[in-house]
Amino acid sequence: MDYNPVVTEQLILVRCGAPTPPNQANMCVNCIRNEVDITEGIPKQVHIHFCRNCERYLQPPGIWIVAELESRELLTLCLKKLKGLNKVRLVDAGFIWTEPHSRRVKVKLTIQKEVFANTILQQVFEVEYVVSTQQCDDCTRLAAQNTWKAAVQVRQKVEHKRTFLYLEQLILKHNAHKDTTNIRETKDGIDFYYGHRANAVKMLEFLSAVVPIKYKTSEQLISTDIHTSVSNYKFTYSVEIVPVCKDDLVCLPRKVANGLGNISPLLLCTRVGNTIHLVDTNTLNSADINTNIYWRTPFLPLASAKTLTEYYVLDVEPLGPVKGRQVLADVHVARMSDFGHNDNEFIARSHLGAVLNPGDTVLGYDLSHSNFNNEEFDKLDRGNLPDVILVRKSYPQRRKKHKQRGWKIQQLAKEVDDMLPRKQDVARVENDMEMFMRDIEEDPEFRSTINIFKDKNGKTITQPNVPEQHDPNTMTDSSDIEEEDFPEISLEEMLDEMQLNNNNNAHPHSEAQGDEDVMMT
Repeated sequence: MDYNPVVTEQLILVRCGAPTPPNQANMCVNCIRNEVDITEGIPKQVHIHFCRNCERYLQPPGIWIVAELESRELLTLCLKKLKGLNKVRLVDAGFIWTEPHSRRVKVKLTIQKEVFANTILQQVFEVEYVVSTQQCDDCTRLAAQNTWKAAVQVRQKVEHKRTFLYLEQLILKHNAHKDTTNIRETKDGIDFYYGHRANAVKMLEFLSAVVPIKYKTSEQLISTDIHTSVSNYKFTYSVEIVPVCKDDLVCLPRKVANGLGNISPLLLCTRVGNTIHLVDTNTLNSADINTNIYWRTPFLPLASAKTLTEYYVLDVEPLGPVKGRQVLADVHVARMSDFGHNDNEFIARSHLGAVLNPGDTVLGYDLSHSNFNNEEFDKLDRGNLPDVILVRKSYPQRRKKHKQRGWKIQQLAKEVDDMLPRKQDVARVENDMEMFMRDIEEDPEFRSTINIFKDKNGKTITQPNVPEQHDPNTMTDSSDIEEEDFPEISLEEMLDEMQLNNNNNAHPHSEAQGDEDVMMT
């Protein structure tokens, strides 16, 4: 076999004297790199802005994004900050490790560019990014006091705060407060402040989904740019919740009662969600009043839970009709204040036939000794009205013990208005909180709509159905005997408390918002 070696022509360059294959530039690679710098026009040091409060980076012109160190998002941000990359071809890019506290981010780039005819040069170089701190717009609004773009003012014209206590639990459960910049408690309600108008509109949608409301919108001009005709406004949404609450006694206008199937005007409110649920205690007929019907013909309650009278149950006679958990019955009762003074007894037809037994205590409205300043009530025939309307069962013996609860609820971190007379309202606020906690204990359906947490500082929860051991030689006072059917909250209904760092000034315990029917006290 003949050996025919392939002879490659080599040029001896004048500049460096190194042999190189012939090319149109007549230069070796090292000479081309010394002659031409394809990285010219690309800065080797760039500043990027980082907000230390929310840990976001600024992506020009005004978008703040979340990006971890050495992440794809941060690499994209760094490449966008480089000028001149559109004139070369980017082949590869990657991070070079640096100390996290050094405030330096180094990126290794590999680029290509055609320098002469049919001659492409590839070069590797480093770019150093200096991380500069800058506060974003959202954090600036949070740091500045009384700086907001939209406010939602929630009010209800009632004597108690139980409605807002329940509304606060719904907000915590569904995390509806996550976009607020500040929450302030006033004498008649709560104010929510937002940095963007869209967040305030979301709160309005949430409120309208859980309670019947109406609202008015107002705006205030802050500034105007005469060159671009751009104006800056502050928006305020005044929200009013219906003044009807759970356990309230109402008298419907005749027009509304006829529109609801000719129901009796004198009704008891058992639940308030996105509608008002009313029940006729004489027939178990019920009606739901939505927001449009109520605000078209508004009405005020005749009596609230503060005017309830305590009665002693003497006898219970079920009548037969049953509707869900409600059983119609004739209940023989006597006022607790009449014991030892007279023998007055009343027969009240009630929907509590399933929960009342002889010897129990029940709360109700005493119509025989009440005087209501209501035009619709004056039109009713007083001869056909009952003397007593029973509302709910009571547990006075257990309440006298003042036992510490083994559970608790969380509250929003609210600022208190400076003009609020705190000393005068301490007793009223404590009483409203106690009534709200009792509603949670006594109504399983009510507490299923909120989050309840275990209280480590509370009492030890004992297992049910374990009888207590009593000394047979000791005498037991009848007033010390507790009600056997006192409602206890089981451990399955409680959640473990979890503390998270959050910028919303609240405790974030949320679940997905569903279409469940919620109630308002």
